[in-house]
Amino acid sequence: MSWSLGVSFASCHESPLSGPFLDTNLHRTGNPDCQSYFSFLGLEMRKWVLSGILASEETYLSHLEALLLPMKPLKAAATTSQPVLTIPQIETIFFKVPELYEVHKEFYDGLLPRVQQWSHHQRVGDLFQKQASQLGVYRAFVDNYEVAVETAEKCCQANTQFAEISEYLTGVMSYCSDLGCNVIHAAVSPFSLKALLYKPVDRVTRSTLVLHDLLKHTPCSHPDHPLLQDALRISQNFLSSINEETTPRRQSMTVKKGENRQLLKDSFMVELVEGARKLRHVFLFTDLLLCAKLKKQIGGKSQQYDSKWYIPLSDLTFQNADESEPLHIPQVPDEELDAMKVKISHIKSEIQREKRANKGSKVIERLRKKLSEQESLLLLTSPGMALRVHNRNGKGYTFLMSSDYERAEWKETIREQQKKCFKSFSLTSMELQMLTNSCVKLQTVHHIPLTINKEEDESPGLHGFLNVIVHSASGLKQSLNLYCTLEVDSFGYFANKAKTRVYRYTTEPKWNEEFEIDLEGSQTLRLLCYEKSYNKTKQIKEDGDSTDRIIGKGQIPLDPQTLQGKDWQRTLIPMNGIEVKLSVKFTSREFSLKRMPSRKPMGVFGIKISTVTKREHSKVPYIVRQCLEEIERRGMEEVGIYRVSGVATDIQALKAAFDTNNKDVSVMMSEMDVNAIAGTLKLYFRELPEPLFTDDLYPNFAGGIALSDSVAKESCMLNLLLSLPEPNLVTFLFLLDHLKRVADKESINKMSLHNLATVFGPTLLRPAEKDSMIPTNPTQPISMGDSWSLEVMSQVQVLLYFLQLETIPTPDSKRQSILFSTEV
Repeated sequence: MSWSLGVSFASCHESPLSGPFLDTNLHRTGNPDCQSYFSFLGLEMRKWVLSGILASEETYLSHLEALLLPMKPLKAAATTSQPVLTIPQIETIFFKVPELYEVHKEFYDGLLPRVQQWSHHQRVGDLFQKQASQLGVYRAFVDNYEVAVETAEKCCQANTQFAEISEYLTGVMSYCSDLGCNVIHAAVSPFSLKALLYKPVDRVTRSTLVLHDLLKHTPCSHPDHPLLQDALRISQNFLSSINEETTPRRQSMTVKKGENRQLLKDSFMVELVEGARKLRHVFLFTDLLLCAKLKKQIGGKSQQYDSKWYIPLSDLTFQNADESEPLHIPQVPDEELDAMKVKISHIKSEIQREKRANKGSKVIERLRKKLSEQESLLLLTSPGMALRVHNRNGKGYTFLMSSDYERAEWKETIREQQKKCFKSFSLTSMELQMLTNSCVKLQTVHHIPLTINKEEDESPGLHGFLNVIVHSASGLKQSLNLYCTLEVDSFGYFANKAKTRVYRYTTEPKWNEEFEIDLEGSQTLRLLCYEKSYNKTKQIKEDGDSTDRIIGKGQIPLDPQTLQGKDWQRTLIPMNGIEVKLSVKFTSREFSLKRMPSRKPMGVFGIKISTVTKREHSKVPYIVRQCLEEIERRGMEEVGIYRVSGVATDIQALKAAFDTNNKDVSVMMSEMDVNAIAGTLKLYFRELPEPLFTDDLYPNFAGGIALSDSVAKESCMLNLLLSLPEPNLVTFLFLLDHLKRVADKESINKMSLHNLATVFGPTLLRPAEKDSMIPTNPTQPISMGDSWSLEVMSQVQVLLYFLQLETIPTPDSKRQSILFSTEV
């Protein structure tokens, strides 16, 4: 039950806004009636809360009236020759309902005139204190609740007339008329008998919420404050006594007498149900795991949950011995995920435009709704990492996550708590319902992790590039084979971005590897440290993953203020007794996007491609041919080739070797990790003073890919491609053929055409800064946003278009030249 201000005025005879909102005589004076402007507003808010309570009481009384309405005619019929129910059955089903009605009617009748005759001195604490003292009547109702529901269900099966009444109590008026009952008024309620019988249970489990709200807006100096505190104490003690009480009917109590069930952790997750993805809110308590579904909020009602399933921790396992095959997780294609991101970026840009134009709130609200839908869809479809839990009876459930860090956190917390768990148990339907209702108050994660749910003043995150050096680890007790991975968040979820090499059998690994990570509204950097398993007999564990074991994990916030400077920031991440040393440096979009000509005219990096090919007497630069040859030789089956970052120091060494025309560059490449070679190739294209697709043609490519007519698009895109200078065109086609061969091995290297387009699109198309569509604002160097995302998506789509073409028709005048050069 929620004491919502949204409905508070509907039942209040005198709206708080019906008169002047502020009494200026109370403001800025020493009037003893109001010591300050702020305390005045607090007391005014107090009246609004009380108005909401009146509305809630009125609704609750109507539910109790709907329950009582059939009771009298049923009793009258029980003494006739054709009874519907017996007297004992009626007394069992409607046990204590009249008493509950009297308690709340008395409370309502006492509160209504006090709110109508409101002043800031008005006292209501005695009413709440008295109502709290009468909660004993709820104990009797709660203890009888399951017997009442069971009796009602049996009576429905035995008597069709009662079944009709129970199914829909709005029809109770006509039934009363048939029995000759004189009814002055009836509370019309579209609820079944079972639903109405649950109303008092729901009411008592929420009894403390209203007192919390009222106390929040009652100054400590107000005479009501101690009375409300006492009422809250009584309510809390009463609820605790219900949770702790053990009766012969409730052998399934989940905790020992005197102990309270506590919420340890909760989060929104995606559950895989018969191949479909469902958004769930998962609650880990001290003795059980509860999976719930958030109900849709209708008409301003408060949050409510439906329980889907629960597992006592004593019965929970992560591995089912009967499962021999790894889990098949239906994956959403990357291009679909990117299409969602494009829509999200478009909508965000529209919202900002509407805000700047001061358009009506209805337009913005409609856009915010669309944004919420798209972000929710992305959140639902993006995770692909399984967390499987099983009940002792063999029933299994699967959650999908995007972060190994989060999966490890859940497993660790559950396993630690299982050491303290009690024996197996089961919850009654009422206990499960009460527990599910309590989640609304107990939840720590109140919103689905969407940007739409962020506060206005909350940081939008960082947009740019984060360079991270993973230096070393210390504190290990034994020698292990170790590597680290890095995760960052964007679009509401975390994803793995980089991985160090394995440092073999040591207690002090010294990786000293540098990675460049692309940030899209990121706020947190996570690091996980793994022990590499080389046991080939155990290739998969319960989640279908490798047997590599997480031995530590930690995270640091990406604070815009701390990272504003251009210098490296050294930091230490402690985890499970281990410490990992890192250095981080952030470069915002504006500074990272500059294509700067090289100051070394004889090098290859930062030199125009036409200059390099002319100097080398070649069609395709030597660096491109060498890198692609080495990757074709030993990198085509490398998982994440071109996506996984190479070691920055190796890349810089190769860059220097190519720039100085080092004759040993081939030997160097043969000894280096293939990801470093891939990184060198990407760096070469990124540092070209003009993109491979040229500054002049870039706007036309961006326009061509947006054409809706497929024939017009093909004609435009091919003509534009063939308009490129010959060195650019030949080099691109040489690279294009290679990328298609990489994608042919997607089942092994996990690099689809779309993945490759995502990696290379911005690298090959991103224009020089003066021609970029990205707005630069020197006063906001960090908070780059959606215009960048839209432009990147366009660049990805251009390259993907050419990757998906089976052949690229070329005029005879160029065909011989192109064929010759691609065989180089």
